[in-house]
Amino acid sequence: QVQLVESGGGSVQAGGSLRLSCAASGRTFSRFTMGWFRQAPGKEREFVAAISWSGGLTYYGDTAKGRFTISRGNAKNTVYLQMNSLKVEDTAVYYCAADPGIPSRRADEYGYWGQGTQVTVSS
Repeated sequence: QVQLVESGGGSVQAGGSLRLSCAASGRTFSRFTMGWFRQAPGKEREFVAAISWSGGLTYYGDTAKGRFTISRGNAKNTVYLQMNSLKVEDTAVYYCAADPGIPSRRADEYGYWGQGTQVTVSS
């Protein structure tokens, strides 16, 4: 059993920055890939970024590349998403996800999800 809790969302002006955090807990023998997805009202869940257990492999969706950075804390049960140069179209609920496998861009390959944190970007 794995539990994921996101934090750090909020409202920000376009061009600003936010850092999201995801804390994982629970007993498991597996090494988990962790990722970030987002979903805006009326739209499909979209891949944002993913990182391997060691932190050595990272992947980004096209909309995030060059603006967002995913990283793991010194304690590997924590993952961060640093978001810079935010745009109005980044407005969405952001979800942390985990899975005992290699990083993936597909939401259906992740078995564990947090409840999400709202990010709202205004012009």
